Amino acid sequence: MGEIRVGACSWTDKELVGSGWYPEGHRNPEARLRYYATRFPLVEVDATYYALPSTRNSLLWAERTPAGFRFDVKAFSLLTGHPTHPGALPADLRPAFAQRRGRPEADPGLLDEVWSRFSGALEPLRRSERLGSLLFQFPPWLAPGAAAASILRQCRERTAGWPVAVEFRHPGWWRGEHFAATFGLLAELEMAAVAVDTVQSLPTSIPPVTPVTSARLAVVRFHGRNRAWGTGTKEERFRHTYAPEELTSWTPAIRAMAEQADEVHVLFNNCCGEAAVHAAETMSHLLDGPSTEAGATTG
Repeated sequence: MGEIRVGACSWTDKELVGSGWYPEGHRNPEARLRYYATRFPLVEVDATYYALPSTRNSLLWAERTPAGFRFDVKAFSLLTGHPTHPGALPADLRPAFAQRRGRPEADPGLLDEVWSRFSGALEPLRRSERLGSLLFQFPPWLAPGAAAASILRQCRERTAGWPVAVEFRHPGWWRGEHFAATFGLLAELEMAAVAVDTVQSLPTSIPPVTPVTSARLAVVRFHGRNRAWGTGTKEERFRHTYAPEELTSWTPAIRAMAEQADEVHVLFNNCCGEAAVHAAETMSHLLDGPSTEAGATTG
């Protein structure tokens, strides 16, 4: 049976910081992370999607957390094909980016340099065994097919030796005839598939399937079930308070994933106030309780 780790997708979200979840005396960056690490064994780093990380922060994160703590780090937007503002890049890389008119795929050398700096800054986490995974969340326009498979292979070549988890935002990857091919590709590349919980009433809804494509790691991310998922502001898309029964319906599948992977990371992305940390606390209690198959809907 693999180890199940539960946490939130941020410990620095401004609504969480302002919610009162952190006790008095734990409001500066160091105290917040140290306190968070007493409550959960896992956290996701979201800021690295918007800007390249720094070696200094990686060193501080490792120093401020206990042995065995895990950081799942979100890949920088340029590495996943998302729109990237030139200002998010180091100053010396901006001219090359501008020459390609924001199309970095036309310059593999630029992507290689971005990856080199991204991975180099995370080396302290890796060296201290705090790095759980690099999360590559691909955009909704990356549809299954030969071109997309080539992008995934290139991604794996660039990240050789690193633990990688992949989340698709195009629902076609896990639907119908594409499921087996998607599973086989990720398994071949030794990339962990990310299962998601989100609203299921939209055309863009990702099926709540739980494929385990890596013996080392499986990941589940809970995004909330707000119908504004495809259209609203960030706050609207992720605003959801999970009811206990919504979480209970996932526990059989999560336990089943732990039968197939060394670690299962369960992360809550409904980052509005204390909603994510409270859901993570509830899920931790549910998974610590007796096993039951009642209500399983995610197999």
